[in-house]
Amino acid sequence: MKKNSGSIYGFILGIMSIFGAFLFEGGSMKALFLMPAMLIVFGGTFSAVIIGFGMEKFFIMFSLIRKAYFPQTYNTTGLIETFAELAIRGRQYGLLSIEKDIEMFEHYFTRKMMRFLLDGSDAETIEQIAKYEMKAMTERHMSNIVIFSKMGGYAPTMGILGTVLGLIMTLANAGSDPSQLIHSIASAFIATLWGVLTANIFWLPIGDKLKQCHIEEKRLMEVSLEGVLALHSGEIPSLIKARMASLLSQGEQELVLA
Repeated sequence: MKKNSGSIYGFILGIMSIFGAFLFEGGSMKALFLMPAMLIVFGGTFSAVIIGFGMEKFFIMFSLIRKAYFPQTYNTTGLIETFAELAIRGRQYGLLSIEKDIEMFEHYFTRKMMRFLLDGSDAETIEQIAKYEMKAMTERHMSNIVIFSKMGGYAPTMGILGTVLGLIMTLANAGSDPSQLIHSIASAFIATLWGVLTANIFWLPIGDKLKQCHIEEKRLMEVSLEGVLALHSGEIPSLIKARMASLLSQGEQELVLA
């Protein structure tokens, strides 16, 4: 796992921009951190997740947050170079000579497809198994991502609910000191602030980040599959590199094929 500093910096920038603007306008941080409002927003959002997805998904959610901010990185260009080197050795000594090198691949999917190759599976079977695995991975990842998409909708709604409850209490005491009434109205809207803030700074960006993680892992799997199929067909190393690099961006292709 390598830290993704961009995500951390983006989160810090968002918090500083929002709270900083509030402070520049003469606001007080103490006024923002009202426990009743935060309890309604966070407690309500978490309860909606538990009701909709179950306790197991709720606990998994915290590991997904960690994955979003500290995603695994994939050295796709290095993977292509490794396949090219194995292709040279395989053409000289046969595919079975590279069996001991399977463990050098970091990703389990790549090692798994290589084992199928060395066990003598035909190309169609390998491709079919790979497609099934990628489909299952996509369904699994999307089921996790949708949690945060839903939380992005739950949080503002809970914020509005907290504001309504605050206004009800404020209006119930409307006959008291006018200055206190104004303060109570301002406090009532804190719940809406937390609902909108958590949706747009926490939950929705985490869902977007997990989508990006999914795209990167799926691309690695697709590149790996192309490499395995190229080895199976006995293509020359330069063609293997070109075939695998075709799934990369133009800049990455130029780097690999230079």
